[in-house]
Amino acid sequence: MKKWILALTMAGSVLALGACNQTSSEKVAESKAGNVTQEELYNTMKARYGEQALQQLVYEKVLSKKYKVTDAELNAKVNDLKEQLGTNFDATLAQYGYKNEADLKKTMKLGMLQEKAAMKDVKVTDKELKDYYASYQPDIKVRHILVKDEKTALDVKKQLDGGAKFEDVAKKSSTDTASAQNGGDLGTINNTNKDQYDADFIKAAYALKVNEISAPVKTQFGYHIIQVTEKKEKKSYNEMKKDIEYQVKSSKLTSDDINKAMQNELKAADVKVNDKDLKDALNAPTTPAQ
Repeated sequence: MKKWILALTMAGSVLALGACNQTSSEKVAESKAGNVTQEELYNTMKARYGEQALQQLVYEKVLSKKYKVTDAELNAKVNDLKEQLGTNFDATLAQYGYKNEADLKKTMKLGMLQEKAAMKDVKVTDKELKDYYASYQPDIKVRHILVKDEKTALDVKKQLDGGAKFEDVAKKSSTDTASAQNGGDLGTINNTNKDQYDADFIKAAYALKVNEISAPVKTQFGYHIIQVTEKKEKKSYNEMKKDIEYQVKSSKLTSDDINKAMQNELKAADVKVNDKDLKDALNAPTTPAQ
C-alpha cells in the first residue's frame, strides 16, 4: 500500500464502541456458560486497540480543523489505486484487512490529512521538478504471459499471432498464477509503482505500441510475452507541474517527518489525555499501514 495510508485500521472497531455506556451490564451475548456484557466487551477492546483508536480519533479532530481532504481528492486516490491493482483491487483490500471500499476510504482520508500536515514543511527545487518530469513515463495498462523458457515463449507468441485470445492463452500457459486467472492483467503501471517490476520488463513494455504483442522478453523470472492495452499521452510540464510537485514532496516524506508533524499538531491543539489507561496513546509513533 501507499506510504501515505498511515492510519491504523483496527481502530474502527473500537470507535463504534465509543458511544457505549462503559458501566453497562447490558448483555451483548448470552450462553449457558455465561454472558458477555457491554462493559466486558468495551474493556477488552479498549485494552487491545484503545491506544490506536484514541490516536485516530484525536488525529481526525485536530487535523480536520486545519486541513481539508475533499471527496474529489479522496476518490482520485482510490481510483488511482484501482487502476494500479486492476482486477486485484478487492482481493488486495481483503488482504490488508479492509471490509470494503468505504473502510479503505476512512483510513485513507486520515492518511491524507497526516500527509498534508507533514508536507507543508517539505521544500523542493525547480531542478528536482524538471528532473522528475524528464524521467516521467505516462501510465500504461499491461498484461503478460510468463513462461519458463524461450521455446515455450516463442510458441505462445505464435499462438497469439495466429489469432488466439491473449486471456485464454494466459490462463492456460502463464506461470504467473496471480495474473493468469485475470487473463494476464497486471493493471496500470506508472511512475509510482514501476520500480516493483523488473527493469527489462518495464523497458520492453514502454517500447510497445497499444495492442502490440512483444517478442519474448527475458527477466529474472523467466520469459514474458507482453501486451500494452492502453497508454496515456505525456502532458506538458506546465500541465503536470502541480502533480509533479506533490509527487516529489511525497517521495521525500519519512515516518519521522510524519511523527514530528503529528506531535507539533497535538502540541498546538493543547491535547491532553485524561484516561490514565490511555495516557501514552499519543506518544506512540505513527506507523504506515502495511
